Amino acid sequence: MLTKTRYSLKDMVLWTRGESLFFVVYAFVITFLYEVLGFVFIDMPWTAIALVGTAVAFIVGFQNNAAYGRIWEARKIWGGIVNTSRSWGMMIQAMLSNEYAIQPMTGDELTKHKQQLVYRHIAWLTALRHAMRQTKKWEVFEKHRTNREWSRIAYIPERVTSLNDDLLLYLSPEEHSYVMSKDNKAAALLYLQSNHLKDLKEKKIIWEFAFLNLENKLSEMFDLQGKSERIKNFPYPRQYATLSHHFVWLFLLMLPLALVSEFESIAQKVQIHFPVADTYFVWLAVPFCGVVSWIFHTMMRIGTVGENPFEGSANDVPISTIARGIERDLRQLMNEETEAIPSQFPEKFHVQM
Repeated sequence: MLTKTRYSLKDMVLWTRGESLFFVVYAFVITFLYEVLGFVFIDMPWTAIALVGTAVAFIVGFQNNAAYGRIWEARKIWGGIVNTSRSWGMMIQAMLSNEYAIQPMTGDELTKHKQQLVYRHIAWLTALRHAMRQTKKWEVFEKHRTNREWSRIAYIPERVTSLNDDLLLYLSPEEHSYVMSKDNKAAALLYLQSNHLKDLKEKKIIWEFAFLNLENKLSEMFDLQGKSERIKNFPYPRQYATLSHHFVWLFLLMLPLALVSEFESIAQKVQIHFPVADTYFVWLAVPFCGVVSWIFHTMMRIGTVGENPFEGSANDVPISTIARGIERDLRQLMNEETEAIPSQFPEKFHVQM
């Protein structure tokens, strides 16, 4: 499931417009100091800057690869949640029966138990996505102004409704009170599922072999939940993130100091055929520095926002959309009325959350 269909150059420029303006103004100031005021002492050797730029490119590449790895792992985990959820719904529908029951239940009673097990699973998905959206102290996405602008216009369901209100839709008052009293609410819901299965097994509504299969599915859910929590609770190593940020900015601040003299040297070579180049060619360093700086900085920001794939950025794993899609599938397969099934969460600017 793709979070956004595509990004245009306009989107990227708007996203980084503040820094882009700074890079152009900074390059203009350096060029003005060098060319107009004669501050030639600010010149730095291009070879040294090129070496720093090469090192920075490797660092940024490493950061982006690591960030993409975290996003891809998170996507595989939630893909596993989709598959396990569908299997759970199928098994619940097929494995609850009166075939071996000590005291057979009515059809309505069986349907009620099936609905409880499915709804409690939807509550688990809801609790898990809410837990993944909680802000950690190392998450830096909303510390940037343009990222905060995105958060204000994006539809992030976990910031629209509370977990307390969402769980009321799927749990009885007693279960709701029990779950909300626990720190790990998703784990508490899986414990309730296991206890419910045990009660049905003792009444022979679930055969022993079927009970073991359903318990294995709960173990899979615990495993997938733990993997998702691992990504959420273990950040991209901050020493790498901090050094990458500082090294990129050090390179970008030094870049115009070397490029201005390089453009002046080129101007001196071409002035034989183009005399006007001696006067104006050096000013081409301004847009050139702006473009190069924008590329390096934008790649760094892409890596930074990809470090934590559940924060709510446009590049994140769309866990809310995935969870709601599972809910719709399970409730449709229980033959619920179409009007009773909630619609998919809305997209803003072709972005799923």
